[in-house]
Amino acid sequence: MDKVNKAINALQKHKYEFLLFALAQHLFVGIFITDLDFYTRVIWPVNMLVLGFGSIFMFTGKHSWRHWFRNIHFIIVLLLPIGIPFFKDIPWYFTLLNINYVIFFSFLFLELLRFLLKPGYINTDIISASVCGYFLLIEISVFMLQYFMYQNPQSFKGIDTSSSAAIYTDLVYFCSITFTSIGFGDITPNNHVTKLITSFIGIAGQFYSVILVGILLSKFSNKAD
Repeated sequence: MDKVNKAINALQKHKYEFLLFALAQHLFVGIFITDLDFYTRVIWPVNMLVLGFGSIFMFTGKHSWRHWFRNIHFIIVLLLPIGIPFFKDIPWYFTLLNINYVIFFSFLFLELLRFLLKPGYINTDIISASVCGYFLLIEISVFMLQYFMYQNPQSFKGIDTSSSAAIYTDLVYFCSITFTSIGFGDITPNNHVTKLITSFIGIAGQFYSVILVGILLSKFSNKAD
């Protein structure tokens, strides 16, 4: 029992590092997986399980509404990818999946932002949480754009539509280079809705970077004082 408590305390202490690892593996584990069908059936549900455990320590107070909302919604987002092999030919299923993922990651991002805005000094938690915020914005953007991709496959040019995993990995790539203002041009939005959303994503990424710099500078100032 003591070992379990020690493990829980260790995870609680390094919760943002754990969440950062969970987000990174969810977004970029496709680097090491060449079988996209296996990725969809096995890796994606495992990814969400790791991500769920990674986010569990963000919510303090077992009886707070945020804690219960996160627990209930996590069960939903964990079950949704498990159903992909069985419901992959049903359009509304992917609509439901994408909407729930946007809500889930938005909720995590707002909770993380609450932590970043608290007055205090700079430490490793702040650094890890800052990177987590960036990854969460990418997650939100990916599933938002994926929603429109499933509504209209012509929403983008250059995306591999051979499988749900291929669409997801291409959108992770597209959103990442959009946030970093690289823009290679190999994937481009193809209608006014996705063009405007892509514009908003780019602005949101830059805005987060500016706000984050301000937060970090204020915390350094507090430490200097």
